[in-house]
Amino acid sequence: MNNKSTYRTYNSLDKGKKKFTIGSGLVILLIAISPYLFYLYESFPADSNLWETYFFTATTNYQSYQHFIWFLTSKVIPLYLLFIWFFTCKHWWHWIILIPITMYLFQTWGILNQSLNLDEVELLYMIPVMLVIIPAVYLIRAKVFNRMRGDDLRSFEEDLKKRRTLWQEFKELFH
Repeated sequence: MNNKSTYRTYNSLDKGKKKFTIGSGLVILLIAISPYLFYLYESFPADSNLWETYFFTATTNYQSYQHFIWFLTSKVIPLYLLFIWFFTCKHWWHWIILIPITMYLFQTWGILNQSLNLDEVELLYMIPVMLVIIPAVYLIRAKVFNRMRGDDLRSFEEDLKKRRTLWQEFKELFH
């Protein structure tokens, strides 16, 4: 065995371990600071909907700026954690996390637009997203389980081509 190739192998393993340690440490840090980011709302004015600084003056439709930032952080922090989960998850089903991400994105958009009727219409906007993601994740699941059982894709495709009623499809999901 060549000593140079052994050195390179160990050296590349050390670099991989170092990258993994730095990456996992960064993810841990990002998750650990999330409670502190949530409580940032306490540093905003609690008695007025006007926020004045040397650089700008801003107003909000909410009772106070502290309320506005509280609503904003209550949507942004879970969104932040869901993004971390989505980008660090190695499982095949991680695409389904896009549905709550979309929900929190629409809610955040409503807060930023100063809409006081929160959580009323984002479900209607999420329907197209869910119509794409849920069947795609189900097909991925079906292909994964077909490979695990050893079935070939022809039988899977033939099964997909069969005409069934909605009730038959629903019963087959839970069979």
